[in-house]
Amino acid sequence: MPRSRLRAALANPILLLAMAPLFWAGNHIVGRAVAGHVAPGGLSVLRWVVAAAVLAPFVGQCLRRDWATIHANAWTLILLALAGGGLFGTLQFFGLQYTTALNVAVLNSTVPAFIVLAGALIFRDPVRLVQVLGVGVSLVGVLVIISKGDAAALGALEFNGGDILVIANMALFAIYSACLRLRPIGLHWMSFTLVLCIVSGLANVPLALWEAANGQHLRADWLTLLAVLYVGIFASTIAYGAWSRGIELIGAARAGVFLHLVPVYGAVLSMIFLGESLRLFHIIGLMLILAGVALAARKPN
Repeated sequence: MPRSRLRAALANPILLLAMAPLFWAGNHIVGRAVAGHVAPGGLSVLRWVVAAAVLAPFVGQCLRRDWATIHANAWTLILLALAGGGLFGTLQFFGLQYTTALNVAVLNSTVPAFIVLAGALIFRDPVRLVQVLGVGVSLVGVLVIISKGDAAALGALEFNGGDILVIANMALFAIYSACLRLRPIGLHWMSFTLVLCIVSGLANVPLALWEAANGQHLRADWLTLLAVLYVGIFASTIAYGAWSRGIELIGAARAGVFLHLVPVYGAVLSMIFLGESLRLFHIIGLMLILAGVALAARKPN
């Protein structure tokens, strides 16, 4: 991609914030595919090692320029990395071992509301009516898709301990997203993402060692390799970088509603990889979600 196009893409918050949910939707599918096959701690360590390796060839100049800023704000960056990467990513893999992809899709849809709440409670952010309306409209669209247009299907959902873990994890990610404003001004998004990768990987080493000591070893096969490459490159490097940069451009409250695109992408991926057909409820749900995103992402007057 020519540099001019790359710079334009990195300045387009809509593109960036639409991209991150796409790769996180794929992460849900991968997480369910490897549940019980790959130990969560070991997968998390390799995930962040791969992500750091992908960034390393491109971040040298930014890192040298930002080193003094990173050193001066080390604890802020460490806490952000632990919340948004070290804990969130690993707990997501744990939760996916004990619940269904459908439940995760439902619970994922609480994050935009959690982000607005976190911003209001922690930073006293004003809550605009149009934001609440946008979150509500897009949430209805999410429910239409995951219920396949049948309200009775939502009533039949069963939740367990894994779901409690997932919803607590969604609240953690919302706090992380709201607190991204604490990232030092001027710190390049690639430098920040590399710090997140390193801290997150190191934070999961004790868990990976504990798993290995208890016989939970990574299986050296194609499924493990593909899972590690996907979550390391797409769900970590690209998604986290795009999400951080998008929030930097328009703020967490306006960005949060883009997470409602996760089930939309999930439905599309199911059509591509599982042969599912496009149904009327997909179209209705998508229209509602896009309308809600457009409302919530509007720039304040």
